[in-house]
Amino acid sequence: MTYEEVTVALHDAISKDDTLLIENLIAELQLADLAEFLLHETSEATLKLLTHLPLEQRAEAFAYLEHSKQAEIAEQMSEVGLTQLFTRMNSDERADLFNLLNEDRQQSVLRRLAKEEREDLRRLASYEEGTTGAIMTSDYVTVPAEVTVSKALEIVRQTAPNAETIYQIYIQDSEQRLVGTVSLRQLILAKPGADLDQLMTTDLVTINVHEAQEEAARKISRYDILALPVLDDHERLVGIVTYDDAMDVAEQEATEDMHKGASVGPLDESFGKASIFNLYKRRVNWLVLLVFANILSGAGIAFYEETIETYVVLVFFLPLLVASGGNAGSQASTLMIRGLATGDVGARDWGKLLGRELLVSVSLGLTMAATIAGIGFWRGGWDIAQVVAYSMLAIVIVGSMIGMSLPFVLNKLGWDPATASAPLVTSIADIVGVLIYFAIATSILNIGMA
Repeated sequence: MTYEEVTVALHDAISKDDTLLIENLIAELQLADLAEFLLHETSEATLKLLTHLPLEQRAEAFAYLEHSKQAEIAEQMSEVGLTQLFTRMNSDERADLFNLLNEDRQQSVLRRLAKEEREDLRRLASYEEGTTGAIMTSDYVTVPAEVTVSKALEIVRQTAPNAETIYQIYIQDSEQRLVGTVSLRQLILAKPGADLDQLMTTDLVTINVHEAQEEAARKISRYDILALPVLDDHERLVGIVTYDDAMDVAEQEATEDMHKGASVGPLDESFGKASIFNLYKRRVNWLVLLVFANILSGAGIAFYEETIETYVVLVFFLPLLVASGGNAGSQASTLMIRGLATGDVGARDWGKLLGRELLVSVSLGLTMAATIAGIGFWRGGWDIAQVVAYSMLAIVIVGSMIGMSLPFVLNKLGWDPATASAPLVTSIADIVGVLIYFAIATSILNIGMA
């Protein structure tokens, strides 16, 4: 059965309270698909369906749910059931859930956990949101540096069942400092009596526990590794960030950048579940600020009122010209913001990129000017054709320069370059475009201003 067929049948089984059919249908779904189905169910129905799964699968399916959904379900679970769920979840996911609970529930869970689990949970939950420590897991395999291959394999067999990944084995010295890594493949193929310190790789890619989670995701992508070791300030191994966690961070950051690119503040929950007030609150600030910014465009038009009165035909081209500058600026800004976000370009590249963008914008402006000149000639003759052609060229060039430069300026000031969003760039380009257009028109048409 397809996913759609299973979900339709599952809804029917739920309405009939057919327990056996529910369990059979749930068994046909991948846990990620089950989580997608549960996303649209009530918290009560979700909790009831999860109880049809074995505890291990229940914990895995629960981890796929959105945090807001997890918090709702956790509040309805018994203390015993919630503690059982904690004991089966991966350490990083367990810490995330722990931070969603109120203080009373947190203390209740901690009292029921074994000492080692309790201390590990407290440590992982203590890291500041947005840092690498907040997304790392403590479920990994380590071996001492002085052991042989056969001893290392014995340790791996003992600890691997609780590890999130065993493709890389981390090697520590007597003070718990990370000194190297060895792959499981290397261990299996090496001679049993070989010393581990002769086999391990010491050229390590690591990250500090307090660094931003975006940097962890960037390193995993750049060096194409499955897991990134996380060190504390004393170079001791305290966790790893796995590839799937890095993908979640990358998705989250891409979403935030897209929201900023549209001048939308970060949402407290998913868009589909966001309240009307939350959506209003995250959008209104920038829109109000941009209203006041666009007043300057009106002031520019008022300043050139005599020019407009003399040549009313100029108004016909005004929206077209200023929109072209805004569009060109938005394109340049989007390319630059993404380049800075991926590390493709840096502040040191500003001069080179500005020069390249100037050549590109000149080419674009000439093309668009040639396109609009004919319409200008048809609407108002040769003089109007010159005005709109020169204005188009200048406005596209200036708009592109604004879009290219603004992310660099914000980055230099320590702000997020994504703040140089399309609405902001467009508003600035509109103001400048109005002034350029009517200044060129007044000059070419020899109109004296009052």
